[in-house]
Amino acid sequence: MRITVDAGRCVGSGMCVYTAGEVFDQDEDDGRAIVLRPEPPAGTRDSVLRAVDLCPAGAIVLSDPGAPAP
Repeated sequence: MRITVDAGRCVGSGMCVYTAGEVFDQDEDDGRAIVLRPEPPAGTRDSVLRAVDLCPAGAIVLSDPGAPAP
């Protein structure tokens, strides 16, 4: 799976960081999400999927979400 964040949609709620802090962080200037690990390890798959579900702006984009993470 590969993760990107649509910065134009992100509202900086921080739910992604709270849910999957090993994959996401927030920009210190505007609070928008930053992807630390665009191709997260397999052990983070469930937390990443949860972050996608919890994102109030729908800003987290997964490509090939059915594929196993490396």
